[in-house]
Amino acid sequence: MEEILKLFPESIEDKLRREIMNWNQLEEIRIRIGKPIELVFTAYSRMIGHLLPDKQDGLFILNQLSEHSIYRFEDELREGYITIEGGHRVGISGKVNTERGYVKAIRHLTFFNIRIARQVKDISKPYLPLLYQKRYLNTLLIGPPKCGKTTFLRDIVRYMSNGYNHYPAKKVGVIDERSEIAACRNGIPQHDVGLRTDVMDACPKAEGMMMMIRSMSPDVIAVDEIGSEEDVKALMEAVYAGVTVICSVHGQNLDEVRSRPSLQPLFRQNAFQRYVTFSNHPKPGTVISVTDENGQTQNHHVRSKDYEMDWSHVVPAGDNSNRL
Repeated sequence: MEEILKLFPESIEDKLRREIMNWNQLEEIRIRIGKPIELVFTAYSRMIGHLLPDKQDGLFILNQLSEHSIYRFEDELREGYITIEGGHRVGISGKVNTERGYVKAIRHLTFFNIRIARQVKDISKPYLPLLYQKRYLNTLLIGPPKCGKTTFLRDIVRYMSNGYNHYPAKKVGVIDERSEIAACRNGIPQHDVGLRTDVMDACPKAEGMMMMIRSMSPDVIAVDEIGSEEDVKALMEAVYAGVTVICSVHGQNLDEVRSRPSLQPLFRQNAFQRYVTFSNHPKPGTVISVTDENGQTQNHHVRSKDYEMDWSHVVPAGDNSNRL
């Protein structure tokens, strides 16, 4: 995790090395100027009382994030995060300057949230038979925040892109508006998203889908967290163009998602043939059900032990050596 530690002044870096004993369970490092650094692990969080970063420490972190050129990262700063080497995403907060009701810039940055990026591979593998019938089926991933939807989406994109056994390789276009699927740094994916995957990074979903269809002729389009009417229109255009779509949406279950007005066209046109519902319980990545467009359960052929993502097979972000 050297790419994370080098963000800090030497005095803080040395202390963090001693404090963080289990990097595999670390999810976030939260820095608030004048307050203790908080380490957020999978099952608990801990304040480091003797680590109180000051304004100079905050400036050092910002310079490291921006590679000493704030202007190069103005767009990222306006979005509230910067993706660093390894795919780790650093959220930022502070004084917001607005213009005509829109965020123009964030100044006086005094809050940082370093989210540790990890790639979990092969968690979608047991579900390939359910999501493929002579071709990959249009699939909607449903679940609350931090339940594993993006992790699953990233993994199924990798399988689609590389091909596996009798599942053919496909050209995949990823629209990564928030840089969470591929975690691009300077346009280069830090996560392994496959050999035949093209990424439209930090691009609005609706516009990015149309650009991808026009310019890259994908067989499959993958997009995270749809919701707006513009997203739905673009998805329908992709479906009408014969492109397979796989995407995620926030929601507790399929009934809740069906009730949203903005998503109604997708259900009226039976855009999806598969719905995969996730839960945080008993742990993130639990697949509750896989159903078809008629509400029929499809996952009775998947062994129960495969319903959950196995977080023990974590591949460090940026490590692409374990290809299919």
